[in-house]
Amino acid sequence: MAGVTKDQVLEQLKTVTGPDFNSNIVELGLVSDIFIADGKVFFSITVPAARAQELEPLRAAAERVVKNMPDVTGAVVALTAEKKGGPTSDDAPPRAAPSPRPVQRPAPAGAVPPPRVPAQGAPAQPGHTHGHAAAPVKAGVPGVGAIIAVASGKGGVGKSTTAVNLALGLQANGHRVGILDADIYGPSMPRLLGLHGKPEVISGRVLKPMEGYGLKVMSIGFLVDEETPMIWRGPMVMSALTQMLREVQWGDLDVLVVDMPPGTGDAQLTMAQQVPLAGAVIVSTPQDLALIDARKGLNMFKKVDVPLLGIVENMSYFIAPDTGARYDIFGHGGARREAERLDVPFLGEVPLVMEIRETSDSGKPVVVSNPDGPQAKAYREIAAKVWDQLAAAKGGRAAPAIVFE
Repeated sequence: MAGVTKDQVLEQLKTVTGPDFNSNIVELGLVSDIFIADGKVFFSITVPAARAQELEPLRAAAERVVKNMPDVTGAVVALTAEKKGGPTSDDAPPRAAPSPRPVQRPAPAGAVPPPRVPAQGAPAQPGHTHGHAAAPVKAGVPGVGAIIAVASGKGGVGKSTTAVNLALGLQANGHRVGILDADIYGPSMPRLLGLHGKPEVISGRVLKPMEGYGLKVMSIGFLVDEETPMIWRGPMVMSALTQMLREVQWGDLDVLVVDMPPGTGDAQLTMAQQVPLAGAVIVSTPQDLALIDARKGLNMFKKVDVPLLGIVENMSYFIAPDTGARYDIFGHGGARREAERLDVPFLGEVPLVMEIRETSDSGKPVVVSNPDGPQAKAYREIAAKVWDQLAAAKGGRAAPAIVFE
């Protein structure tokens, strides 16, 4: 079976009338690149920010007509809003406008699932703006006490392994924990937790998270095949992240751990701006090159006023499995010294040992596969320090206005 094609989807979307009531959304150039995986169709519709709430029925209509197509198993459709920088003409062509950013819609009180963040044109909360418009207060996720990001300045430092074992460490310490895999291009949680299958749709667009070792889990890896490349631009990535965060029935959690994508690009920055993060944990190896990139991650969170919970030095040293001898392959203590230099808490060091790699590859993280071992103890101690940092901040601060110099 060939399955549905992009051209067929576009043809169907021509039946959806655009905001001008004269043309369809395809002819108006409002439909983003379309991505299709396993019969599921992903795209966004660009609309004026000020009309985002008003045009929600347009989004719903587009989603409905695509879902009703043969060979379509589901559709993920989001509104994105143009953000115009500087004086522009209303008649300027769409391609002259800056890249659209995802729009989040406010929800009525008590609504489940939680709302999308208000459109960029929505009224801002009072605050010091230094000549810039104040950003809207970031909406929380009902039932979730605190959201923390686990991030790194670069890939290959063991960030996802640290994130999953930190989440399991928090759980082992008696907390209710979920984990969101925010790495759209390289999701790791299905493999790390040995999870397979697709999330159950509870009602409408709301998904029930998967569960692994007591953790509630959501990842794009549950929605597309493991070998399917995610060839998406920034707005589509953020639309998917918004839905996985805000259209999932997380239930009552003390902490939601977000495994951030590596680096400090648009996806990471927008996530930090739109999600009410109670704090961030930075993962680095001891070597100078990794620490240079770790500083970038630290500075990104500082710029958007997200509290820094601390630094973890991963692959801190190597223990030979045959002799037990220790080798500082990547150097040692670099992350601790960097934390002291920047006056950021040092959360602990995790050695480079075969057990952590083997248990991660097998889908049985070391905190649950060997809970009494020294590696699990290290992660539980890091988790305890993270929790202490959250408790000291009383669950995080209200989201401030985002100001860029």
